[in-house]
Amino acid sequence: MKNVTQLILVFLIASGYTFAQQEKGITGSDNWLNSWTEFKPNKVNYDKPTQILSGDITMDTKLYKKEIYLLLGDVFVTDSTTLTIEPGTVIIGDFKTKGSLTISRESRIVANGSSTDPIVFTSSRSIKKPGDWGGIFILGDAPTNKINGEASLNYGLKSSTAKNVIYGGDNPDSYSGILSFVRIEFAGKRTKNHGYFNGLTLASVGQKTIIDNVMVSYCEGNSFNILGGNVNLDKLVSFRSSINDFEFNNGVQCKISNSLAVKSPYVSGAEASKCINLLPYELKEEADYSNLQTSVNAENLTLVNVSNDLSYDIKVGLVNEAIFIGNHTSFSISKSVISGFKPAAILDNKIVLNTESLEGIKFTSTYFNNCNGNIFKNGFANNDDLESWYGSRAFDNVYSKGPDSETFINSSNAAHPDFRLRINKIIASND
Repeated sequence: MKNVTQLILVFLIASGYTFAQQEKGITGSDNWLNSWTEFKPNKVNYDKPTQILSGDITMDTKLYKKEIYLLLGDVFVTDSTTLTIEPGTVIIGDFKTKGSLTISRESRIVANGSSTDPIVFTSSRSIKKPGDWGGIFILGDAPTNKINGEASLNYGLKSSTAKNVIYGGDNPDSYSGILSFVRIEFAGKRTKNHGYFNGLTLASVGQKTIIDNVMVSYCEGNSFNILGGNVNLDKLVSFRSSINDFEFNNGVQCKISNSLAVKSPYVSGAEASKCINLLPYELKEEADYSNLQTSVNAENLTLVNVSNDLSYDIKVGLVNEAIFIGNHTSFSISKSVISGFKPAAILDNKIVLNTESLEGIKFTSTYFNNCNGNIFKNGFANNDDLESWYGSRAFDNVYSKGPDSETFINSSNAAHPDFRLRINKIIASND
């Protein structure tokens, strides 16, 4: 009996240690990326389109798996209409007209795929490249920090009426539909006067909207661009975007959890590329400081830079910070992994470093690995105070210099990578 009791005690202690150590980065008892993601989308071929989507969709419409749809030019879902997309449906963005899809304010998209039958938005070209087509815009009526609360998309979209590109309002609970088990590939067209489109733009989307299990890969712009609104994001994947993986702006109030950003130093865009770019506004003169300012609460993120030779890539300037935090914003990240950056995070040089400001910028229970510096203030050579502040035991952060092969379960698998954290050969799990 004594031996049995001792075995139980040992098991309980080991179990407690295991679960205490398994909480950082993307989580799950199995690799939730396996069934619905695609890390080699340029190797997948689809049949030719059988249906065309163009102009304004003004009646409730359903897209079916048995068809393949071509987005021709700028397509708008308007007039309080719902666009429903069946699981397994493929929608192809036309290369010649740089097709895009906009869900206008008060309209909805219900793209509710499944883990075995995801919905795919991809390029029309046989040899696919980033920027082949536009991207997806979802516009709602949740608040922004813009003066008067409303704004217009500034991407040069060719709309039949100006109201189709207006976003913003006073309804934080608004519902713009569902995006679940959806892949968006090779989006981010370049425009002459408006920069790059993004893979998925959420503008004033409210918290009743469901956004989970969405993968944006090989985007020439930002993978995810969130402008204002009150939105909850879960299980998002950004893979090899040319600019930022997640950009937050215009007073968004956002919770993001269990999500992955994979950067490559060999994918370059017109701007320095970050995993998270946190900004207070697009134009200072358009911001209303009496409104809520940009605030992001992140939990269980894995932000990783995959490099063949990290030291060399840092030396020649191919690696940037993972996170940039702008002035007049608040940011908290916990139970996350930040691996392979220079440095892990940079604070805007306008941020005054005092107890009040640092209470709005929190890094807790986070695993910093292979970063050339951890948390810096932009333009300052000496960041000892910040390193000391966030290195305090009270924040429970961990610092390491392990290679990817020892840090993650199987990050080198090109087809089915596993970016869950490996600690003592234990898979990261919160189950």
